[in-house]
Amino acid sequence: MAELNNKTKNAETLSKTAAHFPEHGPTDENGREIILSLKNVDITFGKGDKLNRAVKNASFDIYKGETFSLVGESGSGKTTIGRAVIRVNPCAAGEILYKGVRISGKIPRSLDREVIRNIQMVFQDPAASLNERATIDYIISEGLYNFHLFENEADRVRKVEKMIEEVGLLPEHLTRYPHEFSGGQRQRIGLARAMIMEPEFVVADEPISALDVSIRAQILNLLKKFQKEREVTYLFIAHDLSIVRFISDRIGVIYKGNIVEIADAEELFDYPLHPYTRSLISAIPIPDPKLEKNKVLFTYDPSVHDYSQEEPEMACIGHDHYVFGSKAEIEEYKRIRDAGVPLKSIKIREPGEEEVKEQKEEEEDTASIDQFLEAPLHDTGSKWYAILSFILPLFGFIAWPIFKKHNYMKNFRMCQKGALAGVITFGVFVTIILIALLIAAI
Repeated sequence: MAELNNKTKNAETLSKTAAHFPEHGPTDENGREIILSLKNVDITFGKGDKLNRAVKNASFDIYKGETFSLVGESGSGKTTIGRAVIRVNPCAAGEILYKGVRISGKIPRSLDREVIRNIQMVFQDPAASLNERATIDYIISEGLYNFHLFENEADRVRKVEKMIEEVGLLPEHLTRYPHEFSGGQRQRIGLARAMIMEPEFVVADEPISALDVSIRAQILNLLKKFQKEREVTYLFIAHDLSIVRFISDRIGVIYKGNIVEIADAEELFDYPLHPYTRSLISAIPIPDPKLEKNKVLFTYDPSVHDYSQEEPEMACIGHDHYVFGSKAEIEEYKRIRDAGVPLKSIKIREPGEEEVKEQKEEEEDTASIDQFLEAPLHDTGSKWYAILSFILPLFGFIAWPIFKKHNYMKNFRMCQKGALAGVITFGVFVTIILIALLIAAI
């Protein structure tokens, strides 16, 4: 996404072998500090014929202090990008920059430690991400131990107790083990483990998808609280657009490894230009069961794109809105956006239409059931009818009208096929013999 990358004033990145991060990252033309930048990133798994490109040419910037949400269906590459940011997944191509310094690929050990110190991750599964054999005190303190972020034992205890209270738990919980807590409490522990490192950037990998609905709001409020108090920047990974709309500053939509649309949260919901974005918005459930029943889903069909003549690319259509498509598609997206008429991705079917549709479906189901009941019990269409008719075509010619008369259609077709094949084979065989005899007589 060349246009997106060219927005920065500091076009030249810092030294590739920088041992430490600068205090501030590069800024774009609007003066916003770019804390994380992906440039043409490819992430692959496997080799040779089994090579799978999980992420393809991904490019976007994340600004300091914002919540950038990455949204898409399962398997689209969201978590793969998040794990690449924390250097778990290597990049096959492209680079990831943090404050203008490359953190992908081979980097100095001192810089690697700063990545661990400054970039933390909150995992999707609150149970699997915690060591079941360690106490909560040790789980939260592990980062403090590794980076010596406390003056003495009393200072460490004070920091841990303060953090456990900030996430809504009690100091007496520190002596317990993860299996003694609920899912929501475990996620609070995982959040405390990340935040005690005082990171500047946090990758939140679907932190609420495994939680009850009543607990989700509490975790989201905690994330916003830490962001406000500590100026933390989030890469928030999710598949539910209804949640990210209210916590995100900007949203990126990913489909099968391709970033297909990036825009401000309200801009994206008012003008969802890419068809895949519209399909995600239409899938948002409506609280009213009557409206939800009559909702018409917008189904995304990738075949609507014709990329046989030219390669698609990410382009800005104005309003800090980027869409992935061919030149013709980009021009159409610009025309729609310049019209300034918000797009409606959710359509509610009229009650009468629903009744007609249900009536048709009911009639079709009744017809198929009647057809099934009318079929004779022993009309199996056994292959032995075909074999017997092939060996004895006379049997087949006698049996097939009988089967047809009594509606044994499967048996009739098998006898018909076998008898005709037998007659043709017998005719060819006799013809060959006659020709051979004729040649011998001559």
